[in-house]
Amino acid sequence: MDEELEQIRKKKLQELQMSYQQRIAAEEEEKETEVKKQMILGQILTQDAKERLERVKIAKPELAENVENQLILLLQNGRLNQQIDDNSLKMILRKIGSRREIRIERR
Repeated sequence: MDEELEQIRKKKLQELQMSYQQRIAAEEEEKETEVKKQMILGQILTQDAKERLERVKIAKPELAENVENQLILLLQNGRLNQQIDDNSLKMILRKIGSRREIRIERR
């Protein structure tokens, strides 16, 4: 009885340790991805544009993330050949921000 209980405890402890290690690995990978993303954005945005994007990130995090991903995608596809200044970022924010649709479904 005691041996079975001890085996169950050991197994549960191993499972907890594995899930903890997996969570730590996922967090590290997420941090690494964020650092890479910020490095890329630092290269393609002017200082004013970076500051604006940070302010947008505070107010509307989903919109800011969407813009960041779109900019990185444009860069990776070779469609971005100059730095994005504040005015260009304003236009991008307006275009992406205005895409939202409000759907009302009636049942």
